[in-house]
Amino acid sequence: MEVEILDSRLKFFLYSISCSMLILIGGLYFCQIHHGDKYTRLAYNNRLRLVRFAAPRGEIFDRNGVPLAVNETTFSIMGYPLDLNTPEKIEKLSSVLKRHGIPMSIQDLEKIIKQQRLAPYRVMRIIQNLTMIQMAELMADFDFPRELFPMSVWRRTYPAGITAANILGYVGEISEEELRNRDDDGYTGGDLIGKSGIERSYENILRGTPGQEAIEVDARGRRVRTLDERAAVKGEDIHLTIDMGAQKLAVELLKDYKGALLAMDVKTGAVVALASSPVYDNNPLTWGVSSREWNSIINNPDHPMIDRAIAGVYPPASTFKAFMSIAALEEDVITQSSMFTCRGGLKLSAHTFKCWKHSGHGSLNVIGALQHSCDVFYYQLGLKTGIERLIKWGRIFHLGEPTGIDLPGESSGNIAGPDWKMRRFKSGWFNGDTVNYSIGQGYVLMTPIQIARVYATIANGGKMVTPHLNAAAYKEPEDLNLNPEKLAIVQKGLEYVVSRGTGSRAGRFGIRIAGKTGTAQNSHGDDHALFAGYAPVDNPRYVAVAVVEAGKHGSSVSAPLVGKLLAHLLSH
Repeated sequence: MEVEILDSRLKFFLYSISCSMLILIGGLYFCQIHHGDKYTRLAYNNRLRLVRFAAPRGEIFDRNGVPLAVNETTFSIMGYPLDLNTPEKIEKLSSVLKRHGIPMSIQDLEKIIKQQRLAPYRVMRIIQNLTMIQMAELMADFDFPRELFPMSVWRRTYPAGITAANILGYVGEISEEELRNRDDDGYTGGDLIGKSGIERSYENILRGTPGQEAIEVDARGRRVRTLDERAAVKGEDIHLTIDMGAQKLAVELLKDYKGALLAMDVKTGAVVALASSPVYDNNPLTWGVSSREWNSIINNPDHPMIDRAIAGVYPPASTFKAFMSIAALEEDVITQSSMFTCRGGLKLSAHTFKCWKHSGHGSLNVIGALQHSCDVFYYQLGLKTGIERLIKWGRIFHLGEPTGIDLPGESSGNIAGPDWKMRRFKSGWFNGDTVNYSIGQGYVLMTPIQIARVYATIANGGKMVTPHLNAAAYKEPEDLNLNPEKLAIVQKGLEYVVSRGTGSRAGRFGIRIAGKTGTAQNSHGDDHALFAGYAPVDNPRYVAVAVVEAGKHGSSVSAPLVGKLLAHLLSH
């Protein structure tokens, strides 16, 4: 009986071994013969790695070739997760880095490794932004982990710093959201991308084409040899219309104020200076700031990262009177000889709208009204012209629309009007609204660059330019078909503003300027000060606009800023 049981167990054991051998042979056949090509290909691919490296970014220059955004070579320490998979190795690396003046704690290194540990054989960046000297000292250190290796990286530097930060913007590491939105553009995690300014507007031109290197690695993912390499292609350089001499002066003139100061070619729309104050430095943002530092910038109540020249919206105040004059003359509401009387105010229903000169200006034509900035003249002119015709001319001058300047974040301003007021406030339009509108107050809002474009149109004979910063972005001006004789009336009035009127302080710098002062009501404090002007009067080349927040008086604060900037441009 016992022999039979032992015999059956032996048979079962032999049967199990036979079945296992058959399964093993079948598996070997399945893997090595039936799917042999597949696994051979996988094994081959497993020892290949594609290392991607960014292209040098196109550089940015001013109109005279002064470098504004350039590339510097820095170094990153690269490695594989498997080579830093123990606390002892991380601790050793931290100790070496601290010894060479690179404060990187164990916790910092663990966080960096954790964030990039997507695959055990994928190369990751451990340390970045090292100089040549720092990298050489680390590589010479006997304790530096030999599993890690250096890689040269292009980093962005802005020699102009705060002087042109609002124009150039900055680059930074691409975010997850940007990566999703630009999934088809060949970006990958860790790439740098334009975040604001020219860097963002011309990202596709500046970024270039990344390079790629095919390498063979060993079983632990370490480089053995290079199999193939595709060189990176540098991005295209951009030459801006900005003149750094004028830009530096504009920033210097604005340093004690909040606001904007800009200058533009009246015939082409080429922007030669575009200053916004307060300023910020774009270099730290490119090289990386902590969340605390970033929050301190974006939560700054002065909002230094808002470019007030293109994104700040203000009541145009009396600078709007030049537009009002053109609209009324073109609609034949008035002629040069038409007269209105100012006795210091205009009574409308139960409210009296006062002139800035309480004693009144007496009888004035349009030239005298511009010269002395008479509010009552324009109250009456606005009522006689009517809001519908003013809105019509606002559309002709593209008010309430972005100018199309090649910078992100431009505001459109607001042309207002009855339809807008009904949509916004569910209220009708009153004569008092038209009176406020007529002196650039109330619901009408404009950006400094919009004001500059209106005055460039007046200066060049009625052609509306498109402001631009990239010299290659010039667009043919739009002819508004203004009557030359009627336009000449407005031009004479603007000349009188500076030569014998409210804007005389703009004309104290050796050149003949035509322009208009403005003092805009500010619900948050002192009035804003504005001045828009162009020069020289007989053959205008440049238009300039200054807006000083809470500057109180355009005649005393903003007019000299424009005069100094225009004098600099014409003398250089």
